Amino acid sequence: MNKHKKPHREEMYQAILKLTTVEDCIKFFTDLCTQTELSAMEQRFQVAQCLYSGMKYNDILAEVGASSATISRVNRSLQDGEGGYSLVFDPPEEAK
Repeated sequence: MNKHKKPHREEMYQAILKLTTVEDCIKFFTDLCTQTELSAMEQRFQVAQCLYSGMKYNDILAEVGASSATISRVNRSLQDGEGGYSLVFDPPEEAK
């Protein structure tokens, strides 16, 4: 279910698939994003990990420092999103 209004340009996503190490990813995303954008994405990912593991909102607020709005938004993505988080939290058996 694709809720996006504009189609994605695939070139950037194809480029990301070429990255093979964490160090390469850090370099790429540091060049691509501002520090604020990177921090926001890292925080949302950390919130998603916490929610996925069953952590409660108040504990996430205390541990991660994310706002309740951010936690809510990430939770909606986990529940009703495109399934992207599941791809990294529940990788297919052959990828394990």
